[in-house]
Amino acid sequence: MMLIKQFGQAPTGNRLKKLQASAHYDTKTGTFLNIHETPTLTEGYSMSQVMYNFLFKKHPRVNPSQPIPVIKTDITSLDLIQNLLIWFGHSSYYFQLNGQRFLVDPVFSGNASPIPGSNKPFKGTKIYSAQDMPVIDYLVITHDHYDHLDYPTILQLQSKVKKVICGLGVGQHFLYWGYGLQQLIELDWHQKLNLANLTELYTAPARHFSGRGFKRNNTLWLSFVLTTPSFKLYLGGDSGYDSHFKELGEKFQGFDLALLDNGQYNPAWQAIHMLPHETLQAAHDLKTKRLMPVHNSKFKLSVHPWDEPLQTISALNAAGSQPLPLVTPIIGEIVWLDRPDQPFQHWWEQLE
Repeated sequence: MMLIKQFGQAPTGNRLKKLQASAHYDTKTGTFLNIHETPTLTEGYSMSQVMYNFLFKKHPRVNPSQPIPVIKTDITSLDLIQNLLIWFGHSSYYFQLNGQRFLVDPVFSGNASPIPGSNKPFKGTKIYSAQDMPVIDYLVITHDHYDHLDYPTILQLQSKVKKVICGLGVGQHFLYWGYGLQQLIELDWHQKLNLANLTELYTAPARHFSGRGFKRNNTLWLSFVLTTPSFKLYLGGDSGYDSHFKELGEKFQGFDLALLDNGQYNPAWQAIHMLPHETLQAAHDLKTKRLMPVHNSKFKLSVHPWDEPLQTISALNAAGSQPLPLVTPIIGEIVWLDRPDQPFQHWWEQLE
């Protein structure tokens, strides 16, 4: 039964009618669409070729041979007046901004797959759990893939979550798993929420896909913008490179910090996950003052060396004409959002 529950539930009833009314929904196919045509596989690749390469070919250093360094911060004791962020590896992180607590795409179960034990995290990275979280004002979900929407974690968090913010259709999973309708805020692209203390949340496109079973793209994937009177934050979710980065950079006149997809990529699926040079270009398009590369250092979902994403983007950035400050914390390290000069180690260089 637990495995069946993992798959979630497809949108029905009024929830289905709401998403069918979206300008980004194709009623003929029953799916959401990206801004531009987005092939699952790059031209010249086949699914059988990709799967054979992933399952049967040997690839060096896809897993670190040593435990990933971590810091166990007591999140419940943090002063809410402090603007900060704590990364849990991959694309899971907690942040405090303008007196509010946010938790994004938490995956604490130790698995990035619906099949128990089939995609375990790198050694050392399973250090945080739902029990370590304080009361969360907003649980933010970028899309419903297993490495972003983790069923066991969602169950364990329910009593601590005031509101869930997610894309159209994703709320059906939460209702199926026991959340109350009053906890859910489902949004389309290009919508705005007024939060407390003059904080504003905007939904924006990403170039990706969704789905937890055989049906793809029946729920919406998102990126997010959060603004306060003194800070602008971009949460990129999973995304291939596209025009929305430049459009958002112009619309919001730049950002103080952008968190962007950089890891578990492959030229075979370049349209839905950026390669490091594209992540760097997206950061420049967004006009961000600092870049935090995420979607790395916890789960093996591709065939590149585990440390390649951070090594490559660091080298490309340093060699560029306009290098950006890179935010590369150790898992659990506090990132101070109001300290743009905070230094970070190249911690991955110490491992094999």
